Amino acid sequence: MKKQAILLGIMILALCAGCSSSGDVSESATESVSVTESSIDTVVTEEETSEEAVTEDTVSTAAEAESTPKYNAFIDDYNSFDVTSTSLNDGVWNDVISNTDKGSNKSPQLQWSAVDGAGLYVIIMDDPVSWHFMHWKSDNVTETSLDEGWAPESEYVGPYPPSGATRTYEVYVVALKAPVERVKGAFNASNMKFEENFKALDTDAEGNSGNIIAVGRLSGTFSN
Repeated sequence: MKKQAILLGIMILALCAGCSSSGDVSESATESVSVTESSIDTVVTEEETSEEAVTEDTVSTAAEAESTPKYNAFIDDYNSFDVTSTSLNDGVWNDVISNTDKGSNKSPQLQWSAVDGAGLYVIIMDDPVSWHFMHWKSDNVTETSLDEGWAPESEYVGPYPPSGATRTYEVYVVALKAPVERVKGAFNASNMKFEENFKALDTDAEGNSGNIIAVGRLSGTFSN
């Protein structure tokens, strides 16, 4: 009896679904709305990010363990130049650059030789594991030697991973021929389109391509 009742209910629903003023069931009327755990989009876009909504220490260690670290292999496609930093020792960033109780939130010291043909440099610090969390974004840099703490708070926030976590932080110094319209990407937030935004630097504000001359790269870890 229970099975018959269920079958009867299904038949009634089917008949109702076929009812309309025109006698036909439109595609929009029969389109199902399915909400499953896998269909819930947990990715935060650049337009939606905010310091309150997305911060580095809110990235769960479980999600981090399940994700595949992306250490920006596409950078190897560009010519390179050497960048050094006294804030990086044996592959570990000094505490002073961190935004933690043991740090001073000072941007790393950087130095490099002028790149031939470069009119300016862009500096980016990326945490690739935390969905490309951007810790540093400075545009129109013309100096080639930056003291520790050079970047203002509006352009730099030091590493602050969850307690007990160790993250890798990569600094890029991008030598450009000419200024770009803007450096894309959300500062102090995750950037799912990191590679796309980085490659956009290859087009200057006038629409000319081939704007990236070379990229300097530094990589180090920090543990909280």
